[in-house]
Amino acid sequence: MPASAGKSETDYFLGSDSAIIRPFPVCPAPARSPMDFVGFTLRNNLFVAPMAGVTDRPFRQLCKKLGAGLAVSEMVTSNSLLYGSAKTLRRANHVGEVAPISVQIAGADPQMMAEAAKHNVDNGAQIIDINMGCPAKKVCNVMAGSALMQDEQLVGRILDAVVAAVPNTPVTLKFRTGWNLVNKNAPTIARIAESAGVRAVAIHGRTRCQQYTGEAEYDTIAMVKTLIRIPVIANGDITTPEKARYVLDHTGADGVMIGRAAQGRPWLFREIEHYLKTGEHLPPASVAEIHGILLAHLEDLYDFYGLETGVKVARKHISWYTKGLVGSAAFRREMNTLPTIEQQRQAVDEFFRHQAAAGEHLHYETTDHQDREALAA
Repeated sequence: MPASAGKSETDYFLGSDSAIIRPFPVCPAPARSPMDFVGFTLRNNLFVAPMAGVTDRPFRQLCKKLGAGLAVSEMVTSNSLLYGSAKTLRRANHVGEVAPISVQIAGADPQMMAEAAKHNVDNGAQIIDINMGCPAKKVCNVMAGSALMQDEQLVGRILDAVVAAVPNTPVTLKFRTGWNLVNKNAPTIARIAESAGVRAVAIHGRTRCQQYTGEAEYDTIAMVKTLIRIPVIANGDITTPEKARYVLDHTGADGVMIGRAAQGRPWLFREIEHYLKTGEHLPPASVAEIHGILLAHLEDLYDFYGLETGVKVARKHISWYTKGLVGSAAFRREMNTLPTIEQQRQAVDEFFRHQAAAGEHLHYETTDHQDREALAA
């Protein structure tokens, strides 16, 4: 049993042998602005973007706890031959997760996508999200993900099939502004989606060919918002509370979706939530609290993946939490060599004790806090 079993948030410390013993402080939640979304009442209009290898159940749960209104799962294959694989079973694991449960499915065959939707609803999904935004080559090479935007007729057939397959479950769609800069057909895809009965869309402000390079643009999202009546969620380069406010104002979108910026910084959701509600910034998270959040996250990862895989998955999250911090480069190199959970815990405790000794808040190698946000983007 993990060392954290039975502990609450307030039970986490900076290490039992630390000279600085502080409980993991729990800040009072700000007043919320609930959002009605596809038949559910969400805490707010902040969404966690589905990210392969990132938005597993522990990460989704953590983001929801720290301010996200909805977290979408990693994409689950529509190939029924893989339903029993360890990876697919983990991605479809929602045990104990806060509702609503949104599961993203990926594929290019309408019938297979319909069957995948039914399968996931039978296994706990309360919202089915369709992936037409992933730009990865291995996905696009089989005409799935954002590659589907090249074939609008196929898009229509897939959406029709999925909506018909799960008539009592809302279906949502995530896609990009287009295939390339010359073919920005997001407005057409959005209208096809609305006509098919899709209940909401999320749009990443880049084309497939841009991958994650350059800057997201929001004019296309703003145009889509004027053309359809269903909710539109804006995604791309939302790294700060001010940027979230700007994107909402510029696009008229109903909400914002945050992906890479939340890696290693899941408390970003509560910072944005508070800023949108009050126009003011929360105090920055303390070293003690971030240490506690990370420890709790690690224990969830160890429980979820098991000892061997848990150590490996934990490494990338530890790297994200500490990226840019003073002394973190050497720490991350060492972390990648540590083979056991106990060694990981000890190294994390020691690193954060040094951070706490330097002050109440984290210290970054960069002098401009915006650079930290760029690191997270």
